[in-house]
Parts: sequence; C-alpha cells; structure tokens
Amino acid sequence: MKVTLNWLRRYVDFDWPPDELAGRLTMLGLEVEGVQKLGGDFDGIVVAQVITRDKHPNADKLSLCRVQDGKGERQIVCGAQNFKAGDKVRLFCPAPRCH
Repeated sequence: MKVTLNWLRRYVDFDWPPDELAGRLTMLGLEVEGVQKLGGDFDGIVVAQVITRDKHPNADKLSLCRVQDGKGERQIVCGAQNFKAGDKVRLFCPAPRCH
C-alpha cells in the first residue's frame, strides 16, 4: 500500500523526516518497501506580485512589468498574457538575485 506523509500525519502525530519514519516503522514490524519524493526542487522560484503591467515600447507581444518579489521591486519583461496588475505569479530568480 502507498501512503503519503500528509495522509499519515492526519492520523498519527510525528515529526520525523521520511527516512527516519521508515526506519521506525520497520522496527515496529511493518515492511517499508521504499520512500519516494514526489515533486521537484524549486530553488530560485519565488512568488511575486505584479505591481504594474505596461505594453513594451519595442515589442507588440511583450509586457514590461514591475513586480515585488519579497526582497524588493524589479522590472521584468514578460511574454505571458494571462495576468494583470495585482496578481501573484511565479518568478524564476536565479541566485543571488532573489536570495
């Protein structure tokens, strides 16, 4: 049977990391075949709030945006069309720019 840590935490109070939990369950006589990490690393991705969105002066399909990324304001050129000022969006910000 596969279970998620979130599901297990709904019924059992524990704060061990997954590998330690697997070891403890094994010591109790339960077979743990493996631990899988789902999802990926999100280093460099932050939530930013769009402050302004204006038409890019030199391109028809680009926007010139001012965003707040939690560390300060920055200007971004963006090709997406599915957002407006005030929206919260994903922003890839490689180190050390946002960190």
